[in-house]
Amino acid sequence: MPKTVQVAVSNTAYHFDKLYTYLVMPEQENLVRNGSMVLVPFGQASKARMGVVLGCDEVPVNAKLKAVYDVAPDSAALTPDLMRLVLFLRERTFCTYYEAVKAIIPYGALYKPALAADGITPVLQKQLTRHTENQYSVAGELPQKPKPTAKQLAAVALLNGGPRLLNDLEQKGISRAVLDNLCEKGVLCCEKVNKSIDRYANIPYTGVNIQLTQAQQQAYDALAPHLEDNAPHAALLYGVTGSGKTLVFVKLIEQCLALGRKALVLVPEIGLTPQMIYRLKAAFGSRVAVQHSALNHTERFLQWQMIQDGGADIVVGTRSAVFAPLKDIGLIVVDEEQEHTYRSESAPRFSAHEVARQRAAENGALLVLASATPSTESYYAAVKGRYQLVKLTQRYSGNALPSVDLVDMRAELAAGNPGDISRAMESAIRANLAVGKQTILLLNRRGYQTVTMCEDCGEVLKCEKCSVPMVYHKAKGELLCHYCGSSIHPAPHKCPSCGGKLIYTGFGTQKAEEELAKLFPKARILRMDQDSTSTKDAHERFLAQFGRHEYDIMLGTQMVAKGLDFEDVTLVGVLGIDSLLFAQGFRAYENVFSLVTQVVGRGGRAESPGHAIIQTVAPGDPVLNLAAQQDYEAFFEQEIIFRKLSLYPPFCSLCMVGFTGKKENEVAFAASRFAVLLGQFAAKQEKLPLRVLGPTPCTITKINEKYRYKLTVKCRGDKAFRTLMRQVLAAYEKEKLPQKASVILDMHSDGDL
Repeated sequence: MPKTVQVAVSNTAYHFDKLYTYLVMPEQENLVRNGSMVLVPFGQASKARMGVVLGCDEVPVNAKLKAVYDVAPDSAALTPDLMRLVLFLRERTFCTYYEAVKAIIPYGALYKPALAADGITPVLQKQLTRHTENQYSVAGELPQKPKPTAKQLAAVALLNGGPRLLNDLEQKGISRAVLDNLCEKGVLCCEKVNKSIDRYANIPYTGVNIQLTQAQQQAYDALAPHLEDNAPHAALLYGVTGSGKTLVFVKLIEQCLALGRKALVLVPEIGLTPQMIYRLKAAFGSRVAVQHSALNHTERFLQWQMIQDGGADIVVGTRSAVFAPLKDIGLIVVDEEQEHTYRSESAPRFSAHEVARQRAAENGALLVLASATPSTESYYAAVKGRYQLVKLTQRYSGNALPSVDLVDMRAELAAGNPGDISRAMESAIRANLAVGKQTILLLNRRGYQTVTMCEDCGEVLKCEKCSVPMVYHKAKGELLCHYCGSSIHPAPHKCPSCGGKLIYTGFGTQKAEEELAKLFPKARILRMDQDSTSTKDAHERFLAQFGRHEYDIMLGTQMVAKGLDFEDVTLVGVLGIDSLLFAQGFRAYENVFSLVTQVVGRGGRAESPGHAIIQTVAPGDPVLNLAAQQDYEAFFEQEIIFRKLSLYPPFCSLCMVGFTGKKENEVAFAASRFAVLLGQFAAKQEKLPLRVLGPTPCTITKINEKYRYKLTVKCRGDKAFRTLMRQVLAAYEKEKLPQKASVILDMHSDGDL
């Protein structure tokens, strides 16, 4: 009986994404299984497309089915764990099957359509072409006549210990010409092997030897028993900044490995990854694999392959590392769990928390969420007993938390200081430099000046493709859009509307760097923002240099605010927080509290006490004052009342329905029609609470020449709601509305798209 397979095909729109049935040719039957990557004909033209087998059948074939073109090697097939994650993502995030596959599998492990040597037959080809290098080994005896040279004798002596790579031999002083000559004589043989790359191989292994404080030991003792019963558990490790949460992680990982299981550690962004990698590599050596977007395709694939082959016991990385193909996971740690970077903003729009909970449930693992400023939802779940709550209330060093001063920038201006560095900040930095200590300054705006305005007509110069102001970048003398990347070079001096004079105002990291250099000409200043860290390995290189005291002041955006641990940092300054304080979105206060608390906590982490200065036009704001006091519990009590009265998470789920298209009137119409359809289908459902707000334009109405509208749906976020939304999406497609505006659903949005 013929064999058929159910295939998830690439590049399908959501409204016609389903499993398509294909016939398996007899010569392919032993190659195809669930999870296999295949090449299949699709559409009327039978164009070759990638696919993944998600079901196999042996059934009578009644219809004339198309046959599978080609099958990838078995080593490329998805494991059962990864297949379950594909189905989980599609169910929870409204993505297509293949969008889920591409999120889970790194670029280097995927295949693409190609043509065979005949130029006709469609075949699979690896996405990634691996680079090779020469490897030499001994193949025969070294003849004594003519007399061997010293280099030849040295080469054979080295290779008698086993095969070696060309690069290794050249470093020992043996040239390729010598090796090639020995190969011609039959003494050596040469083979091409894939280049091996481990950018973290130089981290010294010291082994685990950690002494916990009494408080840390209590936290460890509260969590460790959950590693032993192979049942899923979830806990929130809430600890003040500098309390040593990472040491507790390391001891938990040590215990997890001792029990024969594996561990997954997530950090929110690349800037925090180097320090966590260093700590884990130093403690556990080559057993640690890394997954994050700063790795190139080859590096990431090699690390992923090591995990897939069972060569790693610990995986550390950013959001996508939650999909690492680890088997028998015993521990999952989500560090700085409150960070928005754990939520994907492109399809599939998943939350790493949700995927981590699913993997912990499937593996019977302990999930530990950790932060000094937990998300309101996580802390509420802990207070209500859904998570175990474990606290670390004292700093690891025993030092007090940094003292904090709030400086009123309105008073600075009134006193004759028009600059962006207050006199109090200048004085504190000067004193810090005098005693050889380091300073971290947070300014959450990159660029030089952030607003370009005409002094005659008052018009702000905005990007032609996006409804946002252009930002002046002095280094290149251009205006840049931070959303679509459009630029105006050179930066104009006259208003394009009236010809009036343009004035540049605002304050970004580039201007702050320049102002600091004028105030402190002998200080060594490191700027860390998206512009300065765009080159490969920049994060790791800069942080290592700052750690070696090659810089006195580190100025940066949010990437300098969290997770960093430098013992000589005793002063922290917050230069620009007001734009976040007055931002839209229900998480605005939570984000400000978290950012200020986290950056203040970078100071005074060793013997010397820490001090922080926060510059603001609202020094009396309660959120800033609670952050200055590092009083998370008081902030939570205030925030949870607001969330309950306004009906925001954790008291409901929030589904953002976004619409984008080229014509604003069509986008607005499509959004309104979706709202009507939602109302009609919801009316047929009993006991399905919904609150629908909008449609309204998004905060940024246009990005890259596409208009954006949104519906905000407050809901339960359960299976019944997801079923309802699929019905509405099907009706939306049936009315051919996707031609007017594409639609996305995001169950993890902060309130905008």
